[in-house]
This record gives sequence, C-alpha cells and structure tokens, in this order.
Amino acid sequence: MAGKELQMIEEQEYKKRRKVFTKKLQENSVAILFSAEAKTRSNDTEYPYRQNSNFYYMSGFTEDKTVLVFVKGAKKTKSYLFVYKKDKTEELWNGKRLGVLQAKKRFDVDAVFEYSELASKLKIFLEGKHTLYYDFKLDYSKVKLLKRYAKNIDTFKNAAKPIQKMRLIKSQAEIATIKEALKITKKAHHIAMKKVKKLHYEYELQAEFEYIFRKNGAQSDAYSSIVASGNNANTLHYINNNAKLQKNELILIDAGCEYNYYASDITRTIPSQGVFTKAQKELYQLVLDVQKEIIALIKPGVMRTNLQKKAEELLCRGLVQLGILEGSVKKLLKKNAHKKYYPHGIGHWMGIDVHDESPYKDKKGKEIPLQAGMVLTIEPGIYIDKDDRNAPKRYRGIGIRIEDDILVTKKAYKNLSKKIKKEIKELEF
Repeated sequence: MAGKELQMIEEQEYKKRRKVFTKKLQENSVAILFSAEAKTRSNDTEYPYRQNSNFYYMSGFTEDKTVLVFVKGAKKTKSYLFVYKKDKTEELWNGKRLGVLQAKKRFDVDAVFEYSELASKLKIFLEGKHTLYYDFKLDYSKVKLLKRYAKNIDTFKNAAKPIQKMRLIKSQAEIATIKEALKITKKAHHIAMKKVKKLHYEYELQAEFEYIFRKNGAQSDAYSSIVASGNNANTLHYINNNAKLQKNELILIDAGCEYNYYASDITRTIPSQGVFTKAQKELYQLVLDVQKEIIALIKPGVMRTNLQKKAEELLCRGLVQLGILEGSVKKLLKKNAHKKYYPHGIGHWMGIDVHDESPYKDKKGKEIPLQAGMVLTIEPGIYIDKDDRNAPKRYRGIGIRIEDDILVTKKAYKNLSKKIKKEIKELEF
C-alpha cells in the first residue's frame, strides 16, 4: 500500500451535501463556514494543518484561509467559495495554492472569489437577509467581522448543528474510506503484536504504529496514541507512553490512523511476553465476552443507552463472579458500584472526527436510535488500580479495554475491524 494515492470522495457527493444543507436553511438567510486556522506550536513554527471537520465535510477542500458561503433567497440559493490567492513568493515558502481559476474548475459552486474579497462581498450577501448561520465555536475575530455587516439580522443560528446531524449517516464512499483507514490500523496492530517481546519501552511501540500509519498512506494518527503498560492502563487517557515494559504485564494499545480525513479507533490489550497469566486471562475473557454480546445486539432501532445498560450489567455480573465485587448484581448496579471499574461509555460515533460531533439526541431531547449507515465504537473495559485493596491481589494493576468500529446495516451490523486479532489464542505466541 506504500505510495498509494488517497481515495477521494467525488465532488458530486460534496455538492449533494451542500444541497441537503441549504434545504435546511430558512429563506432570506446567509450561512457561512470558515476553514480552520493554522495553529502556532512554538514561536514561529506551526502544528501540521488540519482542516475544520464540518468545512471539509461540505467541501473536501484542505487549504486554510478559505470560506464557503450560502445565500438563500425566496426562490433560489447560491453558493460561493473564497480561496487564498496565488502568490509565487508565498508558495515558494509554504507550498502551492489552488487559486481562483483552478478552484472554479474543481468546485461546483456558483462563483469563486479571492479570500481578500470576503468582507466586501459579505456586505452585499447580508443585505436584506434576516437570518445568519455560522459555527458558534467560531473565534471572536471572525464573529466580529460577521456582525459588522449583520445589522439587519434578526436571528443567529448555529450552522454546525445541521451539518453534524448529516454526518450521522455515512455514505458508501465514507464507509469505504473508513475501511481503508482500518486496513492500515490492522497492519499496525498486528506488527506491534509480533514485535512487542523485542521492545523495551512504550514509546517504541508507539513509534511502530506511527511508522506503519505513514508508510501506508495515512496522513496521521486519528488521536494521540495510548500505549499503556501495566498499571498505566488504569489511566484512561494515558499518553505519556514513556514507561519501561515489564514481564508478565498487559499493554493496552488504543491507536488508529486517520486516512483522507476519516478516523479509525481501535483498542487491543496484549501480553508483554506473549502469554496471559491466569488472572489476566480471566479478566480479558470477561471483557471480550461482553464486547461480543453487545456487538451482537446492534441493529436499527436499538438505543445506545440500552447497549450501555446491558454492558454495565454484564460487566458487573462478571466482576461479582470473579470476586472483585460482592453482593447482589441488582443492588450493585443501583449503587453504581461497578463504575469504579468501568467508568466510561460503551462507545461513541466515529467518522471525520474520532469522536464525531454528531448528536445523540434530537431537538426534543429524545435519544436518536441506531440507523443504517451510522458508525460507532464498542469498547467495554475493566480497570483495577494497583493500590485498590478492595480487589483480590491477583487482579490489581490490570487494565483492559477492547474496542472495535461497527457499521449499522439495514438489518443488523458489520464489524469493520473484525480482522484485527483479539482472541486469547490469537494474542498468545
């Protein structure tokens, strides 16, 4: 896969998204979407640029200093794209720009202008309009610019909301892109499993992942990789990744790549020396069994909260059977005693963002049931701190999470990451 060209979603799909979006706008309104700003890392150096997710979803354009504007009248809607100008001197330092002429050829919008024309055009676009849509997370300087020309605007609405709702259901092209991300992530996890016995530090494992991601065409990791050995796994968002690997420990690896702006999100927990201890095996099998049972429940119409409730019940029952919790499962659940060992949710939406900002509830506050085309993670876990004297000694210092990426289909589900090893017999060598 090395050197492979990125799979690209066609302009027609972006055009279709823009059409759906504009249908959601009120008449006599303007909607404006800004690209992400470049961010300073230190002094005069910057972080690698990453486009705003909603802007990318609506355009597929990855340059900064870019704006997408929709002007909706009583009978028709027009779309305008503003792009940064071509400048040979600047391109010498910072790379090529698409420019207005090429943008006109690439994007199916009504007109393309230079970014420097935004203020003057906004004044015209907003004249006589009553509603302005923009992302409410927009930085103050841009909000100030908008409101300078929005004197007659009666209503301000969050442009991000309808886009985030659209992002709930993935197209075939989006699903194909996520699958491509998972192919690379699978390769990285499997290489890490093979090499772990020869490595000495968590960061060496992290380096293996990042190398495989980039070598195989992924632009980056989808989030900061977690490589948590031993008791470090009991810190849910552990990203130091600098501890020495020890014998007979488990290593929780939560790592996935981003491919063409779409995420993968996979967690596997592996033995440092290729063999589980008896206690590790007991806890691991419990988490794995729960994960399989929850995944099997997925189909359209199911509520995520019911998956959460069932996962908590199954994990609590297992913790009682292993002697980690004592008492009636029903009473323990009522007291939330199990949350000490399983404090997080069963999963989340995934797509352009690893935690997609799509809604979990509708406008009336009712939970949105699973629907065909949704992609979510399923990730039960058990975390027992080394200093937890209430737990049997053999289980202390063990943290386990197993996470897969699931597509809801018309009748049930498809585990998009099922080929990434997770059975005990597959992880022992």
